[in-house]
Amino acid sequence: MQFSSALLASAVNEFSRLPGIGKKTALRLVLHLLKQDPAQVDQFSETIARMRREIRFCKRCFNVADGDLCTICSDSFRQQHMICVVENIRDVIAIESTQQFNGTYFVLGGVISPLDGVGPDQLNIDALLSRISQEATEELVFALSPNIQGDTTIYYIQKKLSGRDIRITTIARGIAFGGELEYADELTLGRSLQNRMPVEKYMNR
Repeated sequence: MQFSSALLASAVNEFSRLPGIGKKTALRLVLHLLKQDPAQVDQFSETIARMRREIRFCKRCFNVADGDLCTICSDSFRQQHMICVVENIRDVIAIESTQQFNGTYFVLGGVISPLDGVGPDQLNIDALLSRISQEATEELVFALSPNIQGDTTIYYIQKKLSGRDIRITTIARGIAFGGELEYADELTLGRSLQNRMPVEKYMNR
């Protein structure tokens, strides 16, 4: 694309760095901003900049937070003895949108994938084990995408928890094997949470 303004071209290039945003979409967004009141654009820019500067990660579950703890971990009405283990923050948002889970979360930061060079030491697994040891955790719910990497991660953590008095379950197979959790519709994901099964049964299917 050729632009008569270097400032416009620079803004389009920056927007096109975002995932799923091509040059044409980036141009449409930039032209939209040009139509807005300068004060609105300043507020938009400051909101994004402030988010990047000030956002934190919960010390307990690694979800995004405004302080040391996220709003879920600090909510006394949640079932604090139940932990839902997910791969990333997007999965927390997906599960929360179902309104079918009232426990807490733990974000692993990925899944074990030797082919991609991702091993257990590169995830938050040790922090999860430490949290389980320190708290009165009664149930661990695995809500990882149903694929080889997710299954490998579940198997590894289950073995690490061998001998502990804790119920270990996983979401039911309403999610197709090989699918990604964040793309599941809310109804399917909600039913999978409600119909979770013991990990032993899941891994030995």
